[in-house]
Amino acid sequence: MDNDISYRSWQILLLGGPSGVGKTSVSYRLAHHFGIGITEIDDFQVILERMTTSAEQPVLHYWQTHPEAGNQSAEEIVKHTIAVGQVMAPALEAVIVNHIESQTPIILEGDYILPMLTTAFSEKSIQSQIRTLFLYEDSEEQFRHNFLQREPENGPQEKRAQVSWLYGQWLKQEAERVGALTIPARPWDDLFDRILTALK
Repeated sequence: MDNDISYRSWQILLLGGPSGVGKTSVSYRLAHHFGIGITEIDDFQVILERMTTSAEQPVLHYWQTHPEAGNQSAEEIVKHTIAVGQVMAPALEAVIVNHIESQTPIILEGDYILPMLTTAFSEKSIQSQIRTLFLYEDSEEQFRHNFLQREPENGPQEKRAQVSWLYGQWLKQEAERVGALTIPARPWDDLFDRILTALK
């Protein structure tokens, strides 16, 4: 069934969620299913950082200019992650409009997709062509397990798991507030099918 190009009523699928929740794996399967392209938003952050200075975009350069920031609390790291997403939002809006105007469907996937993008466009002709979906995981322990499976050489990554869990809870709350779709990442076995059902 994955080889069939399914009907879709949208041009843009924004797939958000915290690191380690399973976005990338399922997003590539969705892109294959619908026969459309995919772009990882993390690449945009790298591009924007390279093309700006720390004076121009201090939020994007924060980790480079504050190497000690890794010692901050998980809550502070989440605040900065949200700030990066807010700075990137105008660039993502431009990409979305470009794809809609050129009628080139795409999946945009990444940690920095914020629920605010759900209501960023006042024009109904644009808004109707966008679907925004956030994956979430309610168990902090599951994040530790996911990171350990994916990167066993780095150990359990306790703080990273805590950051992902906290950020995921914030994303879920904000997504529900603005009316974006939220879907639990588990059970993994039927996540792809649950996303297809939600998109219909």
